[in-house]
Amino acid sequence: MALVKPVSKFSPRIGNPRIPVGTRFSTVRMSSTAAPPPAAAKNPKKGQKQEIQETLLTPRFYTTDFDEMEQLFNTEINKKLNMDEFEALLQEFKTDFNQTHFVRNKEFKEAADKIDGPLRQIFVEFLERSCTAEFSGFLLYKELGRRLKKTNPIVAEIFSLMSRDEARHAGFLNKGLSDFNLALDLGFLTKARKYTFFKPKFIFYATYLSEKIGYWRYITIYRHLKENPEYQCYPIFKYFENWCQDENRHGDFFSALMKAQPQFLNDWKAKLWARFFCLSVYVTMYLNDCQRTAFYEGIGLDTKEFDMHVIIETNRTTARIFPAVLDVENPEFKRKLDRMVEINEKILAVGQTDDIPLVKNLKRIPLIAALASELLAAYLMKPIESGSVDFADFEPRLVY
Repeated sequence: MALVKPVSKFSPRIGNPRIPVGTRFSTVRMSSTAAPPPAAAKNPKKGQKQEIQETLLTPRFYTTDFDEMEQLFNTEINKKLNMDEFEALLQEFKTDFNQTHFVRNKEFKEAADKIDGPLRQIFVEFLERSCTAEFSGFLLYKELGRRLKKTNPIVAEIFSLMSRDEARHAGFLNKGLSDFNLALDLGFLTKARKYTFFKPKFIFYATYLSEKIGYWRYITIYRHLKENPEYQCYPIFKYFENWCQDENRHGDFFSALMKAQPQFLNDWKAKLWARFFCLSVYVTMYLNDCQRTAFYEGIGLDTKEFDMHVIIETNRTTARIFPAVLDVENPEFKRKLDRMVEINEKILAVGQTDDIPLVKNLKRIPLIAALASELLAAYLMKPIESGSVDFADFEPRLVY
């Protein structure tokens, strides 16, 4: 695949350290500040609790106006809701194609013991962030399933089944952390994390994009490693083919939700918001991944080419439902993303200096202004008019 060519800066298997018998696990908790984490000790104490740095790019927990959500899907208020469509989706979720898929074996611990050096810490961060994102989805879907039981039991049950999927994913990832003698304290995360409030229509836009971009990330990595097995350094990637179908089904459900609320798709404000959320999701992923190129190089991927492949495919999928999308295949769009990466690196470098906070903030001002300027310029690029409310385009199906 041209967009995901292998590179060789990092070798996936650098050494073969053995973890001493009896090593205790560290519980990892998310920090609520954006301050740089202290330098890690070379030999951390057993059971020491570690903090993960939280920034604007960290996976977030979301909440919404549940009363408005109940009104949107109240069958007594909205007589035109086509419940046959949701019933069909419910039956697919009940089938639970991946019920027996997430079963671990001894390969996991053996592979983790062979990952050493910078790549080991990078894998830990990948598992931490992925687990946090999946757990965030679990909490939101679980609460929606609970709140919609009376007004729309069919939609409520779908949300509950999606929370089942997200919990399964989060648990599987947290088990992966145990291979590295760590574990996320998910109970602590539930209570300690700050929740970002989104109105229901914004939840639909953002979550649809999140699920579809997750699908394209997972299936692209899976296909790449199938073609280049020498980079298969940890067995979790072997599960991505079936795993990504959960993400795809979740995205299809949000397509149906938006189609059931055409006011979110059929006016000029919807077009502006659709472009805004596309830009937010694409830029966040690009900046995040460009801070972690060693991870993608470690599995044989070129980070920027991988991201652009995912963005383009996600954008094409999104164009089937959003009323407008970005012209991400215009070369100028990628040039703007690359300029944002350069500016973001300078902002991060300021944070690593020994200057006092006031001086750091003063140095950040022109950089943040430059980043905002690039974001605005990307947003104002001529969009692609798209979208359809013909649900035939969004019937549940496997996508490979």
